[in-house]
Amino acid sequence: MNRIVPIVLVALLAVGGGAYWLSNNQVATTEPEETVIATEDQASSEATEATEMADDGAIADMVLGSADAPITMIEYASFTCPHCASFHLNTFKQLKTDYIDTGKVRFVFREVYFDRFGLAASMVARCGGKERFFGITDLFFKGQSTWARGSDPTAIAAEIQKIGRLAGLGEETLKSCMQDQDQATALIAWYQANAEADDITATPSFVINGKKQPNVKYDELKKILDALL
Repeated sequence: MNRIVPIVLVALLAVGGGAYWLSNNQVATTEPEETVIATEDQASSEATEATEMADDGAIADMVLGSADAPITMIEYASFTCPHCASFHLNTFKQLKTDYIDTGKVRFVFREVYFDRFGLAASMVARCGGKERFFGITDLFFKGQSTWARGSDPTAIAAEIQKIGRLAGLGEETLKSCMQDQDQATALIAWYQANAEADDITATPSFVINGKKQPNVKYDELKKILDALL
């Protein structure tokens, strides 16, 4: 069975005061409802080492909702995936009101890394801690068409930092988080291990009470959730 290609850690690029991992793997293709993750038969030695780091449990899941909710819904998403942004700016708001805030769904957000900028955005979002994570995530998805679509790495880096500052992160805090090589390595390993465990091949993808589900319209999602209640 093919494995999801890990982001191979090649070098550090200092841009605008922050450090970003370079990747030799980018998004391969897109489909109407999801962004496809490239696959290959063998993972790199860097990913093997990184996976061992993830097994230490250093990376925490970001969670909304009651721990006692009858449904656990895991989303796999990339900060640079347009369909993920569309889900969060539309379907997610309804999902939160109807199911998460009412104690019916425990929602878990897990990042997927297609490129260095998605990784950098994740590091900034996590820099604010669990309390700020979903607020910063919302800012990244709302502004995705601006910060993630440029061709100039320096400009993209500046926009990522701007969102961090908008969320209330100080310059020193941002610099420290974005230059954290160990965190970057552990995040990539964590993503790799999770995606393989749940057989995730595209974003956004969902695992609802242990069963993988594709990205669907809200009315269809409601039917899936209501059937489990």
